[in-house]
Amino acid sequence: MVDRIKVGLVGIGNCFSGLIQGIEYYRKNPSQEVTGIIHDKLAGYGIHDIDFVCGFDVGETKVGKPLNEAIYGYPNMVDWISKNDMPKTDAKVYESPLLDGVGIWVENRVKPISSTKTTEQIADEVKQVIKDSGVEIIVSYLPVGSDKVTEFWAQICLDTNTAFVNCIPSFIASDEKWAKKFEEKNIPCIGDDIKGQVGATIVHRTLAKLCNDRGTKIEKTYQINVGGNTDFLNMKEQDRLVSKKISKTESVQSQLNERLDDDQIYVGPSDFIPFLGNTKLMFMRIEGRQWANIPYNMEVRLEVDDKANSAGIVIDAIRLAKIALDRGIGGPIKPASAYLMKHPIEQTSDIAAKTACEKFVAGQ
Repeated sequence: MVDRIKVGLVGIGNCFSGLIQGIEYYRKNPSQEVTGIIHDKLAGYGIHDIDFVCGFDVGETKVGKPLNEAIYGYPNMVDWISKNDMPKTDAKVYESPLLDGVGIWVENRVKPISSTKTTEQIADEVKQVIKDSGVEIIVSYLPVGSDKVTEFWAQICLDTNTAFVNCIPSFIASDEKWAKKFEEKNIPCIGDDIKGQVGATIVHRTLAKLCNDRGTKIEKTYQINVGGNTDFLNMKEQDRLVSKKISKTESVQSQLNERLDDDQIYVGPSDFIPFLGNTKLMFMRIEGRQWANIPYNMEVRLEVDDKANSAGIVIDAIRLAKIALDRGIGGPIKPASAYLMKHPIEQTSDIAAKTACEKFVAGQ
């Protein structure tokens, strides 16, 4: 019998709401085949072996609430399981420091709590919660652009010997300075910036690699994304998008033998369309030349539920972090990061990353 995996959540938004509700969906429907995950079991750990023991947020609809209530707090939109049907839990949502975690476009929706505590006071309280609840892994799904808050949580993990899974494009596992800190303390970290299961960037990089491997010359490409949740509203603030564009662009560039000039590639979020809700639309185009310089192009339109698209990846990331903890492996978990994240410390092809990840799980 495997141990339970005790997880703390940072940023109780739509992504975590979809993750938790999805697990409960399969618990309530045991005859259903579990789709939307890459692996059923990882070193014996299944999707029902995870306990979410605490959460951290800044919103007045989340802080102080039980986790089973907070995941439905405004402005969250995921409603796959009725709030009344979600099992009650003793896990609570505690205060996280605000720092740069809330952008100007979403402040009136998130409505941060009024706090008189210093960052140092919050850090001390957070460490006590982690100790008392037995957290082994912190998973961060902060809003894009939350660089200072991400560094706060990375340091918390270092101070408490807690593994870190960073789902956003604020670079920790892929940053040499932070990676070295996790290596020196022998604490696992997986990151940065999660790939959706069949999301915009994984589709784009796969098709770009296909064109590259088949000998064509890619001359220009773009990927445009729109959606209607707070994630996309937050990304209307262009200053918060610097690392996001780097992460998505480098994920595609890494699959090409020859880098495209910066003005010949665009990969990034584009706009907020309220009525789309959690639906994400991606429009992608690749232009290039084949034999005898004859031109070709392709266009793809992808429509996904953005939260269902990420949950199965997070389920794997949590279990891979737990395997690293069990085996005493610290620093960036390179196979897991390359397979699950857009901006790992070492980019590889997805096929090579999958093979390396399977070997890691097998203990090779």
